[in-house]
Amino acid sequence: MDTANVPWPKSLWAGVTPPGPDLPELKGSVEADVVVIGGGFTGLSTALHLREAGVDVAVVEAMEPGWGASGRNNGQVIPTLSRPDPEDIIKRYGAAGERLVGLIRDSASILFDLTRRYQIQAEAEQNGWIQPVHSPGRIKIAERRVRQWSKHGAPVELLSREQMRGLLGSDAWFGGFWNKTGGHINPLALARGLARVVLEQGGRIYARSPVESYERKGDRWIVKTKNGEVRARSLVVATNAYTGEFSKQLSPGIASEVMPVLSWQMATQPLSDEARKTIIPGRQSMSDTHGELYFARYDARNRLVTGGNVVGLGDKTERLKVMVAERLKRLWPQIGDVQFDYVWNGYVGMTADFLPRMHKLGPNAYGWTGCNGRGVALSVALGDEFSKVVRGVPESELALPFSEPVPIAAHGLMRLLAPFMLLVYRRRDAKEMA
Repeated sequence: MDTANVPWPKSLWAGVTPPGPDLPELKGSVEADVVVIGGGFTGLSTALHLREAGVDVAVVEAMEPGWGASGRNNGQVIPTLSRPDPEDIIKRYGAAGERLVGLIRDSASILFDLTRRYQIQAEAEQNGWIQPVHSPGRIKIAERRVRQWSKHGAPVELLSREQMRGLLGSDAWFGGFWNKTGGHINPLALARGLARVVLEQGGRIYARSPVESYERKGDRWIVKTKNGEVRARSLVVATNAYTGEFSKQLSPGIASEVMPVLSWQMATQPLSDEARKTIIPGRQSMSDTHGELYFARYDARNRLVTGGNVVGLGDKTERLKVMVAERLKRLWPQIGDVQFDYVWNGYVGMTADFLPRMHKLGPNAYGWTGCNGRGVALSVALGDEFSKVVRGVPESELALPFSEPVPIAAHGLMRLLAPFMLLVYRRRDAKEMA
């Protein structure tokens, strides 16, 4: 399959981002010190940090870098988890949880610093991430998060309803909080930029080469594709929500503990200068406390990049256009007519408790899954942690709380039912607003 024949989603990012590097398929048998499965943010970040340390690394990607979740998301760079707060993480993982909290706290800055260090042109804007609350009762969420993240050194600030109105240009929310290290990027441009840097640093990336399986033979890991294999001392599996999409045998333990949930993204036509004066005038990224999440940010061309979700039959794209246009006009009456030029989707890897999962898969083999909608900053930050663990850095120094994979019961059935959780979220949201 040629690069030109890879079926990219009809996303804003695919439409505006320069092509990535020309990459070979994996053919024959090759050797590496470390083999990484997956050319998304974690895989590419791991490879880059390994090359910075002089370690030979080969990345094997099923399609092209950024084809999966890393190139399909909204591009919000958020230095928190979606639901668990620092105390939840530390209660679950102990000392390793404390180190993970520190990594999450710094994750947005790690990403933006990386783009600046290597001059990756990814439309990066580090102007903050805002979480407004959609009902008076949920201000307690903001208060709790500010209290806990402040305790761990995060630059967070509680916002009144008036302050939120000034930042977002809307009366729809009742205050909230923000973290000044967050922001947004073009995620596909970031993935392609990371791929270029990995190559410049002497790493290897094989594309259009879905991994069918991996196994341990002697002191080597053997990663097999249809036309080739990589033999390596160490292995990192970085396929997240797409772990079981190309081969059910790839890593069934990881695939069965994460729920791939379809997430829809949308981009409006460019907003007028007049509208942008009052609609998120500081260009921060925003995602609120609705279960059916309301979120938005600008891209470099002044499109408002947002999204939504629908269940049931019919043309979901057209239904989304109508529903989200009405939502935007309700949130920002000054926006005028809303037209969407792009609507696309991709999987988000969800776990039952909204916590990520890190695993030892065997001698010198590691993997993780469960971004839970916060994967942009966290995935990039985890790359350095995985590069360290395969180089022998003690676990006591790393933000990797390892556990055994625990499959979601009736995974196949739950995958069919997962989209209907949207109805539950809507009911909860409406009940609290009443």
